[in-house]
Amino acid sequence: MSAHAEPYCLRSRLSWRLISLQAGLLVALAALVIGAVWSSGLPVIERDEDRVIDVVQWALERDAQGSLFLRPTADLKQLREDSPDLWFLVRDRQGHTLSEGAVPDEFTAIGDALDHISQARLGWQMFEDDPRKPPVRMKRVNTDAGNLQIMTATQGRMSGAKALFGTSLTLLAIALPGLLLMAAATLVATPMVVRRAFAGLDTTADQARAIDFRQRGSRLSADHLPREVAPLVAAINDALKRLDDGYSRHQRFVADAAHELRTPIAILNTRLESLADGPEKTRLLEDSARLATLAEQLLDIQRVDQCRNPFTRVDLIAIARSVAADLAPLAIAAGYELSLETVTERVETSGDRVALERALTNLVQNAIQHGGRRGTITIHVGRAATIDVTDEGDGIPPDQRALIFDPFYRLAPLDRGAGLGLNMVREIARLHGGHVAVLDGPNGGACFRLTLPPAPLVD
Repeated sequence: MSAHAEPYCLRSRLSWRLISLQAGLLVALAALVIGAVWSSGLPVIERDEDRVIDVVQWALERDAQGSLFLRPTADLKQLREDSPDLWFLVRDRQGHTLSEGAVPDEFTAIGDALDHISQARLGWQMFEDDPRKPPVRMKRVNTDAGNLQIMTATQGRMSGAKALFGTSLTLLAIALPGLLLMAAATLVATPMVVRRAFAGLDTTADQARAIDFRQRGSRLSADHLPREVAPLVAAINDALKRLDDGYSRHQRFVADAAHELRTPIAILNTRLESLADGPEKTRLLEDSARLATLAEQLLDIQRVDQCRNPFTRVDLIAIARSVAADLAPLAIAAGYELSLETVTERVETSGDRVALERALTNLVQNAIQHGGRRGTITIHVGRAATIDVTDEGDGIPPDQRALIFDPFYRLAPLDRGAGLGLNMVREIARLHGGHVAVLDGPNGGACFRLTLPPAPLVD
């Protein structure tokens, strides 16, 4: 089994991947340029008088009389071969000089005036400049012959390592600001682009959160969504349609089954009524009543699910009287007394009278079935639009009170109830904006309290 993948931020992932791609492209471009330059064998920077100064610096020495001379180093030999126009002038502060090549007259006598200058570049006047006269590089360096001044205008060939280093620095100086600018633009622009591209996704998510399983036909809108997300929305809509079709088939099956059960149950009741009175007739009538209740509960599932009737003002006391009158014979036959208590003549709520009547009927039938066949079942209608149905049975353990409203849940495995009545009561209460709860009865039994919103006051 694969580990659960944590969700990630698309904006951050796109931003950093784009920046990595840009950096990789710039590095590849720089490597390509450096490789091309390196393979061509051409110096990147033609002007490199420092190369001449470096070679001369390491070749300088003094003889016994203090005169300057050059050792025949390999670099000096290579320099002379590469630069046929080589010239340089070396002098110390004592006036000793050493030169090679055709030193321009303009620079033969100015060295002493530059004794206090460590390095300089000496050019020509702008309007009298001869493009064939490159500027002169002067630098004071430490050599084996002491601290000396070296002048040259020869542009020596740059070494491979120095050329590579110089080229890399040049490309880095050009590429790095561009990379930083592109990275900044990517970090700013990518979240904006992604946010605008997925703006419609928030609306679609709100639609998905608002889907109620009781409302068939709900679909997600694919408007203003990227084409990459549209297949996901289409797949979800197809799944919703399949769920709707399956639920509709289920509802038709439940309704058809309930209707089909009504006829044989009615025939059974007629035949039971013709039997002689006695305990067996009573038990059979109770079983038949439970079958009829089950059929009605199956129909109630469809009625509540498809309830589209506009709510009206309903008198809860009138509903309680009607239910008490209908179920009194069944309660008395089961060994109970049935009592109706009211505190006023009228208590109103806003709702569906038929659904509320079914909810109260289910509560009273539940009390008849589980009240222990003793004592009194009391229906109490309170001023705050509450209806309490109390029995004097064994009660319901606290840890079971939240479970008994689940469909097909039974307190005892051999319970003959279907486990649908209390679930239907909860659904009807929710449909009306109320709730149902289980409390302890005053005489040790269970008290089911149906709480509904009071009807608004009429001016």
